[in-house]
Amino acid sequence: MACGNCGTTENGVPKGCKSNGNCGTGGACGSGSKLAVFDWLSNMTLPTGEAPFNIYEVRFKNGRKHFFKNTENLTLSMGDVVATEGSPGHDIGVISLGGELVKVQMKKRNVKADSEDVKKIFRKASQRDLDIWKTARDKELETQRKGREIISRLELKMKLSDVEYQGDGKKATFYYTADERVDFRQLIRDLAGTFSIRVEMKQVGMRQEAARLGGIGSCGRELCCSTWLTDFRKVNTAAARYQQLSLNPLKLSGQCGKLKCCLNFELDTYLDALKHFPKQDKILKTEKGDAVFVKMDIFGSWLWYTYKDDSFKWYKLSLEQVNEIIALNNNKEKGLPLEEYESDIAVTPKVDFENVVGQDSLTRFDAPKKSRNNKKRRNNRNKRKPATAKANNNQNKPKQNPPQKRQPQKQQPKKQQPKAEATGQKPRRKNNNRRKKTGNKNGQDKPKE
Repeated sequence: MACGNCGTTENGVPKGCKSNGNCGTGGACGSGSKLAVFDWLSNMTLPTGEAPFNIYEVRFKNGRKHFFKNTENLTLSMGDVVATEGSPGHDIGVISLGGELVKVQMKKRNVKADSEDVKKIFRKASQRDLDIWKTARDKELETQRKGREIISRLELKMKLSDVEYQGDGKKATFYYTADERVDFRQLIRDLAGTFSIRVEMKQVGMRQEAARLGGIGSCGRELCCSTWLTDFRKVNTAAARYQQLSLNPLKLSGQCGKLKCCLNFELDTYLDALKHFPKQDKILKTEKGDAVFVKMDIFGSWLWYTYKDDSFKWYKLSLEQVNEIIALNNNKEKGLPLEEYESDIAVTPKVDFENVVGQDSLTRFDAPKKSRNNKKRRNNRNKRKPATAKANNNQNKPKQNPPQKRQPQKQQPKKQQPKAEATGQKPRRKNNNRRKKTGNKNGQDKPKE
């Protein structure tokens, strides 16, 4: 299965698999997650006698989409590769949307059905069309590299970001960015002479360039402009100020070098919450002195103030307390010192976790493992001791007798060397020093004769 979002099935298999249409994520037709479309009206049937909408949305390289008429009444579905009308020649694209949802997209982009921008679909792409298209696509990287060399040789103040060949390989569109007007008439002559194609230069903005190339944002997700965002609205530093963000250009700028589009996503929520807060330049007059604003927690309804004369200590006040002091100041009265307001705040911290720091040592696995052989030998020796000797030792434990000298051990005659020594193998060592202990009345052990 190519994707898990296909809701329409036929014989237990999603229709979107293997480019059969109705693919939710475009996994089969190669669109990936770049401006993918889910046809949520695919299960709906048209009323009797009503013909299906004959305009389709076709996707090209890097999310470029246009609307085309099905004048030949071809049987088309999402994921089909079609040959469309170009200028001049023909282009190759993939159908990304069809049916009633196309009307919604055309209304959103303000495109009319009888507009000249809506061109025709010639046919379904044949194998020959696909081979020519693939050959043209393989030339794009080399064309881009040579195009940048020509631009640097002509010393033009522009940046070539992408090259897109038309499906028939007779025309190429060069996308570039520039801060000012560029005279590229000589550049067009050089490009046309080098590659023997028709050349079209198209200027794009910084955000459009990032949307075409794609990338990963600082949040760890794929860029919004390359996945779903198509409406690029103006972003200014006031959005960061309202959200109490530090005005650090390295953190506020995106991959395109402009301010991040996501600064506008939660701006309306912050603006609604800020309506209940006093202005930041409002000075609180207290009995101890004037206090100025430092910072705030918008959704927690907390504000921090400090005295003008003593700015080292900050005082945390609630929104109700600040409004109370402002009401007193409006009546030409001074509020209590900030210390008294801060002492009234009883904050009981919620413990949502259990502190396990210090319960286990961090170096508990660093110590080398102890050998268990010594412990086994000790146990074996204890087992071989007779029970009478153990009992006598326990009875005579309080009596401390002076240690007696060991009797010299008799020298035993040398035994014949084992055969293993002759063959070169290691002989097994015998423990001849081990002596049996037998108990007597005085609790002393005598060596066995």
